[in-house]
Amino acid sequence: MNNTNKFQTGNIFLISLAHFIHDVYSSFLAPILPLLIEKLSMSYTLAGFLTIAQRLPSLFNPLVGLLADKVSLKYFVIFSPSITVVVMSLLGLAPSYIFLIIILLVMGVSASMFHVPAPVMIKHIAGDRIGKGMSFFMLGGELARSVGPIVILGGVSLWGLEGTYRLIPFGLVASIALFFRFKNITVKKSTEEIKTKKVVLAIKKSLPLFIIIFGIIFFNSILKGTLTTFLAVYLTDKGESLWYAGISLSIFQFAGAAGTFFSGTISDKIGRRKILIIASFLNPGLLFLFIISNTIVSFFILLLLGFFLFSFTPVLLALVNESTSEFPTFLNGIFMTINFLTSAVAIAIIGFSADMLSLHTTYLLSAVTGLGTIPFVFMLKK
Repeated sequence: MNNTNKFQTGNIFLISLAHFIHDVYSSFLAPILPLLIEKLSMSYTLAGFLTIAQRLPSLFNPLVGLLADKVSLKYFVIFSPSITVVVMSLLGLAPSYIFLIIILLVMGVSASMFHVPAPVMIKHIAGDRIGKGMSFFMLGGELARSVGPIVILGGVSLWGLEGTYRLIPFGLVASIALFFRFKNITVKKSTEEIKTKKVVLAIKKSLPLFIIIFGIIFFNSILKGTLTTFLAVYLTDKGESLWYAGISLSIFQFAGAAGTFFSGTISDKIGRRKILIIASFLNPGLLFLFIISNTIVSFFILLLLGFFLFSFTPVLLALVNESTSEFPTFLNGIFMTINFLTSAVAIAIIGFSADMLSLHTTYLLSAVTGLGTIPFVFMLKK
């Protein structure tokens, strides 16, 4: 892949499709979390820690990035979806909490192998429309998270919680098909020698941006985590059915797919900062409206929340990948580490708060805490 100004639609679609397959299966946890809580007698705190286990391997994302800068990126992207397909289809079979943790740790390693190099591949083939390329890439992931709840709940309805392993063949067939398409794509490897001094300089140069990104992601994750991880639990606690909760989660994720697709593309035209400012002001108020709304109105609010909550990631990804570093995959690994771990810690905080106070009170506090994104967004350069 040559870094030209041409936007390679076909190859970008292919990588986005791989992202879709990977994230359909990686999104299985949240929809069946109420069933797993009941089966394994988990508290909200233990349930929140599952996300930390899932994201813990992202600590090594920068190392994955350095390695991916020296080998062909495509092999990371080819094989990781297959690993995720297998382990996440075994969630329902988990006989204990420890077994569940092991499954999620393996899935976390697979997610790192995929999510660190894939955006850099997009950068190489998006030409001068990086924001649009990131939007296509993130669209695959967010569409997957809207389809994932329906897939896993359908599997549970057909075969029961412990029969979801039957979903493995569907994902593996898709992964094998992707392999035969990917094997003909040539990816340019870095020719730079990895030296500690150069890596440290790259970190120092990008540190101010990463500090701002950390603040934005943390406070946005407080808002986002209440809905991505605990929405099904919140709604079933209110007396709604598991299918109603799953459909609500799918609606939220589908709107998130639209947000990721349009936000990056629009930010290419009006600027990254403007998009982030709009979303930062709207999200806390929308969450509060969702909490106090009735059934019909809440669906509409979930659509708006999904759109604006998920608009952050492709814009921030574009900001990171616009840098002129010698180690783009390494810097992307740092971003993914911040994104995954910060989100996991935020979700653990939400789970602990729900145990101490109640999930409803935690939702209200999350709406207030979400205002913390605003000062960090204004710290970005115009």
